Amino acid sequence: MDDVRVGPLDLASRVDEALAVQALAFGLGDEEIEVRRHIVLRHLTNPGARALGATTPTGRLVGFVYGMPNDRSHWWSSVVEPRLRAEGLDGWLDNAFVVTELHVHPDYQKRGIGRELITTLTDRAEQPRSILSAIDTDSPARALYRSLGYRDLVRRVVFPNAASPYAVMGAPLPLLR
Repeated sequence: MDDVRVGPLDLASRVDEALAVQALAFGLGDEEIEVRRHIVLRHLTNPGARALGATTPTGRLVGFVYGMPNDRSHWWSSVVEPRLRAEGLDGWLDNAFVVTELHVHPDYQKRGIGRELITTLTDRAEQPRSILSAIDTDSPARALYRSLGYRDLVRRVVFPNAASPYAVMGAPLPLLR
């Protein structure tokens, strides 16, 4: 992390750089990037939405995270709510901070950047808990989330147009260190 600084990010003005990082980290094509561009810009208009970036000394964006207080009327909540309710866990949607996206350029992974991004973002949340969704595989991202105190709330959640099922995870705040 010595060569990377985590700090506030004007994600709207750097959305294309952020999505280039996400495309590399997540393997996205041009069409998917364009769809996500509109989603990110729309998310940033929500009250309490915040973003952080990880930048090199030259200003290159190599990672980002953003999130917002959850709102049950948002699309994501409407998809996961029935699954959480079926397990008696839909209370996790109330008074929670959603980590919407967290991505680190592959050349900068395994340096603690993702951990610094997510903990810094959630440390500033006013809500007592955090929720997120992650592809439902044993991945370095899921291992990171578990090490921070996130646990699986429901698994095998299918989002429209998603190629893989997701797990919805939740953790009390502040996250574990």
